[in-house]
Amino acid sequence: MNAGPIEIYSPRIAANRGMWDLGAIQFKVYEILAEGKTVTSEMIETAKVFLGEEVIDDAQKMGDSNGLGFVIIHPGDLGLTIAAQWWAQGSVLCQRIYRRQYDDAVPLDTINRPAVACVWELEIITAEQAIWRETMMKSQHDKSAYLQTFAS
Repeated sequence: MNAGPIEIYSPRIAANRGMWDLGAIQFKVYEILAEGKTVTSEMIETAKVFLGEEVIDDAQKMGDSNGLGFVIIHPGDLGLTIAAQWWAQGSVLCQRIYRRQYDDAVPLDTINRPAVACVWELEIITAEQAIWRETMMKSQHDKSAYLQTFAS
């Protein structure tokens, strides 16, 4: 069995980029940057198209969306990942991922290659789970507090 390459962990810059209201879902927006990488206007446009044309459609088909979520735009070492998450049924985190290698014009097949997230994205996902629990999973849920609280 080949274990494959193991990457040596080093922290990456992560920051909040505000919020995007796409009607059916309000997304908190994060970026994570591999060393030497930046989020470009093309990446922002790709994320907005992905959310608007694919994620919102999937969320509406699934039903039970809480209308809130977050997206991570992550220019990594090898390519771009856009990880969109939205909350449904009060406690279920749903996800769609867009992944494209820098030297490919076509995104990877994320259905047959079902990666969940890298360790840097998981840090934000874990923090968002705690924020959701603390602001929305109580008798008086607070949508504004959820949208204003970002992973640090």
